[in-house]
Formats: sequence, C-alpha cells, structure tokens
Amino acid sequence: MTNSIKPAYKVAGIMGWPVGQSRSPLIHNYWIAKYGPEFGFSGDYIRLPVKPEDPNGLKAAIAGMRAMGFAGCNLTMPHKTAALPFVDHLDPMAKRMGAVNTLVFADDGSISGFNNDGFGYVESLREVGYTDFAKGSIAVLGAGGAARAVLLALADAGAKEIRLANRTDANAQAVAQKFADEFGVSVKAVPWANRCQFLEGASLLVNATSQGMYGQPALDINLDALPVSALVSDVIYVPLETPLLAAAKARGHQTVNGLGMLLNQARPAFKAWFGVMPEITPELRAKALATFN
Repeated sequence: MTNSIKPAYKVAGIMGWPVGQSRSPLIHNYWIAKYGPEFGFSGDYIRLPVKPEDPNGLKAAIAGMRAMGFAGCNLTMPHKTAALPFVDHLDPMAKRMGAVNTLVFADDGSISGFNNDGFGYVESLREVGYTDFAKGSIAVLGAGGAARAVLLALADAGAKEIRLANRTDANAQAVAQKFADEFGVSVKAVPWANRCQFLEGASLLVNATSQGMYGQPALDINLDALPVSALVSDVIYVPLETPLLAAAKARGHQTVNGLGMLLNQARPAFKAWFGVMPEITPELRAKALATFN
C-alpha cells in the first residue's frame, strides 16, 4: 500500500441570525473546490445560526468553534459588535469601525478580529471603473455599521468631501463628530429633511441603510438634484436591484449593487483561513447571480 499525505482539512463558517439566506457558503465552498487541490487543502464552509437572545450564546459558540479546530468564521448581523469582547487581537481597521466581520483562530488558541466590509465596498467600485475617490463630493445615507465601514473606506481611498444623512439626525451628527475627533476625517452631517438637496454636485451616492432591502420600505429620496454622471451604489444585495437602483438606472446613472461588496469582502477572509487570495471569476459571479432567480 502506498502511503499518501492527506491535504489539511479546515472548517470555517458564517455566524449570525438568521443565516439561511447567506450566499457566503456558496462563495467560500466554490473557492475551496477551486484552490484546494492545487494548494493542498480541503475543507467546508458552513452556516452557524446563533440566536442573539441568549447572552452567553455567542461566547459559547465562539469558544466551541475554537475547541473544534475551526480556522475561523465570518460574522453577520447581529453579532458584529457583540463579538468584540471575545477577540484577543483586533485589527486596526476593525478597531476604528467598532465591529468585526471576520474571526481568525490561531494555533495558540488566540482569536484575531478583522473587518473587511470597507475593503469589499471600495473594491466593488473599482471593478466598475470608479477609482478617483477625490473627485466631487460623496453622499452617504445611513449611520449604522455598514455606513461607518463605507465612510472609513472612502476616506482611506482618498475621498475629500463626504456628506452624511440619516433618518435620525442625531445619529448622523454623532458619527460625523466621531470621525472628526477619532480619525481626523471630515464628514458633514446633513439633516434628513435636506437629503435631496445634499445630492447636488455629488459624484457618488451610497445607500448604506436597510431601506430597499427585501421586506423593507423603499428609500424615500428624490434623485433630481443628483448629476447624471454620478455613480449610484447600494450595499444591499437582496434584491439585486433595489428601488433606488431602478430609479437611478431610469435616469441614466451607472449603478452598483451589494453583490460586489459581498464577493470582495470574502477574499481577505478566505486568504486568512486557507492561505490563498482567491479571484472572483465569471463562473463564481454567475453562480451567485443564479441564486437570485
């Protein structure tokens, strides 16, 4: 009998509540099948539903993954902030954002936390040719975790003028003040009542709210003041075309949905667990798109 060395087996997953709708298993298992044979590993990426009601549930789930030898996991709502106390080493970007979307378990048992959401968002814009982040002003809607990730990533990419509006004006003002005090980033908070006027002269509009998501009301905004040359993006990917993007397309805007952000934020997580920076192939994008039909 010929001896053979079996490839290293690793497990990762997506933890949240709910997670049944997540496309992350499709993405990571595609890459495992694509790169595993070439680079000598095998593995699985699974859904990890963890209810938020139990105050000890998240802590126990993370400890259990570490005990079972997981390579790590992604975190989605509502655990991105709740997981922070259980991280031993926090990446500077995750620390600035105040949230993690990726955990990596080291051989010594320590846990490192990262946030790749901002990276994924900026890369999704670069894919469609939006690379000059310093041109014009950028209008961002929302003040939650997704908005903070987008704001930091845009500032790091070179954005010079960022405007922010949120349905709760105080939240927008608090985020703008935090960015000025802690990060030295200038963000101008604009009252929600003026959200249509704040589009004037913008080169990029970002919806980082949940409005327009499946089961949620459409974003209440009029695009008449937005230059037709502006790119309109939405961090939502269910549905792929939100009412905002449909309205923007009808006006002649180039649009970007949230699928590119999802695909791109997965790349550095996969590299951290499996040691390979994967590519977003046309085949993978087609497989992801097929899940929406």
